[in-house]
Amino acid sequence: MLRYLTIPVTPFEQNCSLVWDDATAQAAVIDPGGDLDLLLAEVARLGLKLEQIWLTHAHIDHAGGAGELAERLSLPIIGPHEGDQFWIDGLAMQSERFGFEPAQPFTPTRWLHDGDTVTLGSHTLQVRHCPGHTPGHVVFYSPEIGRAFVGDVLFAGSIGRTDFPQGNHQQLIDSITGRLWPMGDDTVFIPGHGPESSFGQERATNPFVGGT
Repeated sequence: MLRYLTIPVTPFEQNCSLVWDDATAQAAVIDPGGDLDLLLAEVARLGLKLEQIWLTHAHIDHAGGAGELAERLSLPIIGPHEGDQFWIDGLAMQSERFGFEPAQPFTPTRWLHDGDTVTLGSHTLQVRHCPGHTPGHVVFYSPEIGRAFVGDVLFAGSIGRTDFPQGNHQQLIDSITGRLWPMGDDTVFIPGHGPESSFGQERATNPFVGGT
């Protein structure tokens, strides 16, 4: 069974998620933006073997702790898409601008593209490239458990901001309707901030994409 636990981190209350294979305890962490000691305490409490770092995009609250965590535990950094290279290059500037601890620079071990997969133990998750919030944003989807880790593409009742450099509102809407909705109304998504919801709920009620 694939399991997950979402842990809010950083002053931005970013939803970092631990994902693991229940049979083997092999684990990945999605978007370790900071508060690494808190995250590692949860890894220890659950008895997990942290093996990978997966990034949806490279904003500071999602990627700020990735470089340090990768170095501490010799972990590969998987994702995001190359379109976010400039955000990775600007992590020091982002840290200063938003009052975060200085972020350690990193180079992803593997970039991700639409249609790729990532593997954890005996479980495979699909990767969808969903630009708009950032050009290199990706989403991780597990049909097995009906869950999608969508970063800052979609929220309960809202959508990601597109006023950052290289953000694009129409591209974001197209990502949501073209890449997320086909996963099915019953799919529950874990957003980068705030509570979980389902694609069906957002299609029915979200003022930005409802009815699409």
